Amino acid sequence: MPDNSERPILIFRGDNGSNQQWTLQKDELILGRDETCDIVVPERNVSRQHVRLFRQGDAFYIEDLESRNGSWVNDEPLRNAPRKLYDNDIITLATVAKLQFVGSGATAPLPFEVPASVTDGRLRLDRAARRVFINGAEVEPPLSPPQYRLLELLYLNAGRVCTRDEVVQTVWPDVFGEGVSEQAIDALVRRLRDRLSDLDPDWEYIITVRGHGFRLENA
Repeated sequence: MPDNSERPILIFRGDNGSNQQWTLQKDELILGRDETCDIVVPERNVSRQHVRLFRQGDAFYIEDLESRNGSWVNDEPLRNAPRKLYDNDIITLATVAKLQFVGSGATAPLPFEVPASVTDGRLRLDRAARRVFINGAEVEPPLSPPQYRLLELLYLNAGRVCTRDEVVQTVWPDVFGEGVSEQAIDALVRRLRDRLSDLDPDWEYIITVRGHGFRLENA
């Protein structure tokens, strides 16, 4: 049985900037408004028992419990069938409560130290809360899960080029081997560049190294 440090967590970010998080200590949890739920979400539009999270093998899945106002994962409606959860997925309950799923692999300590040239640069990541800051200002609204995964990959590999295969493995782990188009990768890079330039239009953070991949320029 994994200990708490190896368990996934859910993070709820309140409107006042405070975060609340729960470690998924059990293999099955119910989220909802009712006080008997494993994780209570005290919002009127949330159903008494809204969604179920459960472990199957090494992965967690989520299913909607016929909630009145619906559930979404990364803005995609959660239909009748359970859906596998991936690191940094955003779960929305009844459009009023957003929770972030942080996979167990993402919570493990890094096997290396992130270079000071990155952590002291213009751009900084709060990996525990999945927040991005540029020159001290937070990127709002938060990056989409694919955008954050790409940025985190580049951030943690300061000083070297990340190949397109590495990008696919990190951003789209469920489809690696089945093929992700060059256009999809380039579109993601372009959208991430646009989001970062909103706060820092005079600096290009993501450099394309033609024929090789991408690297982060974080002066």
